[in-house]
Amino acid sequence: MSDEVLSGEAVAIDVQPVGFLLRAVGAIIDMLLGYAVFILWIFVRIWLGDAGILDEATDRIAIVTSIVVSFVVLPITMEVVLKGRSLGKLAIGGRIVRVDGGAAGFRHAFIRGLIGVLEIYMTFGGIAVLAGAFNARSQRLGDMVAGTYSQRVRTPKLIPSAPVLPPALAGWAQIADVARLPDRLARRISQFLQSAPRMVPAARARVAQELLADASPFVSPIPPAPPEMVLVGMTVLRRERERRALQNADARTERLTGRRVGV
Repeated sequence: MSDEVLSGEAVAIDVQPVGFLLRAVGAIIDMLLGYAVFILWIFVRIWLGDAGILDEATDRIAIVTSIVVSFVVLPITMEVVLKGRSLGKLAIGGRIVRVDGGAAGFRHAFIRGLIGVLEIYMTFGGIAVLAGAFNARSQRLGDMVAGTYSQRVRTPKLIPSAPVLPPALAGWAQIADVARLPDRLARRISQFLQSAPRMVPAARARVAQELLADASPFVSPIPPAPPEMVLVGMTVLRRERERRALQNADARTERLTGRRVGV
């Protein structure tokens, strides 16, 4: 699923929410960090108690302090300092942003942190799982109240075996329009090009001709070249277009969130 938000300059930015499973992985990492800090506090309390530094009254204060620091202060501080990220979100390539695509601030982190005590730590993530599983953006309860969601910020890497534009199509590539090529058809062409070297020559030529016929209504102009060469050119141009779009979206999002943080 992808969303489109408008920047302050009315520029449409295509963004992707982090999927439910990846959000669950990131939440588990953050939960383990919180519990680890809490356990560390317990050992410190035990050591201070054995040393005679803590009495009964101060020990109760230390218990409350350890809970607040581990499960409230730590998550909020990490999101504010890391601009919407945490250890888990760094691992999965996500960042907490507002539903309009702007940067989340202290207020959003504070709301998420307080509600997170209930839906994550007190229920071991049970409420967060139920909320995220039935939400289009995998928002947990804290996200819904704060008006935020986890946005994917890690640009996928292109596969190293990507085809190269044939030199004979260099001139055509300067004027070609492949933007209307449907995603499903583009995937069929890509899969054919990957398996073509293993195909029988006659079948290879026939499938290439059929795919070119299917793609012709969506590509303009069609160059006078062998069908498989044209399919390679289409794939290269479309992949380059998607790469530039992802880079531009990342750059615009970074500029947008950076300005919102500075406001």
